[in-house]
Amino acid sequence: MNMDGKTVLVTGSTDGVGRYVAAKLAAAGAKVLIHGRDKARAKTLADEIRGRGHTEPVFYQADLSSLAGARQLAEAVLAEHKRLDVFISNAGIGSRTSGPERQTSADGHELRFAVNYLSGFLLARLLLPLLKASAPSRIVNVASLGQHPIDFEDVMITKGYSGSRAYAQSKLAQIMFTTDLSHELEGSGVTVKERAVFQRHAAIASQCTGLRSCRPPTIARTQSGTHRPAGRLTKPMRVLLSCKTVQHTKIVPPR
Repeated sequence: MNMDGKTVLVTGSTDGVGRYVAAKLAAAGAKVLIHGRDKARAKTLADEIRGRGHTEPVFYQADLSSLAGARQLAEAVLAEHKRLDVFISNAGIGSRTSGPERQTSADGHELRFAVNYLSGFLLARLLLPLLKASAPSRIVNVASLGQHPIDFEDVMITKGYSGSRAYAQSKLAQIMFTTDLSHELEGSGVTVKERAVFQRHAAIASQCTGLRSCRPPTIARTQSGTHRPAGRLTKPMRVLLSCKTVQHTKIVPPR
């Protein structure tokens, strides 16, 4: 994909991998929509991009630890842009970010699951009409090779909690969603990919120009405690992870 003139949203792009990817995309000629919680960091990045002679990025401030924050971000993008060529879901919380202890989001979900999976899921669904209208377009979920089986009887990990388990479980859910969505959108003009976060930053940026199809995750835990291959999401998984987040969400059509 030639990025010149393309509009790209990168969540979590004021620091780390997201910052690098946003800068590279701007250098390739893209109109970059950057996201984060810290205005000062966003200004520093915008100044650097503009100082290199590239189009200044547009900053959106939103807290993706709440579903309201994800809706706020999606609504702002839909209201202010007529097209969206690439959505890179990069925002996330590591295994020890904000401490290793169990925390919950404003909506009552385990925090890492809320930020790493639910917010990206909701954003993708809300932005999908605009992505379809801008086809050929793509969704890139920045995942991880660190994964943990999901216990469907305790998805929020109220027992036996650890930051590493919570992080790895959220990333497995994200990859399963990516795989499922890629099948759902076949023929729509919207390509869905995933990339492991610890791989080279440049490789993540290169998702925008075309990569191999994403690999399905290897395992998920059933209610009986056994393990199975986890390619496309099963109906119980879809219901469990999606219905509460989007059931009452109003999707604003692109203008």
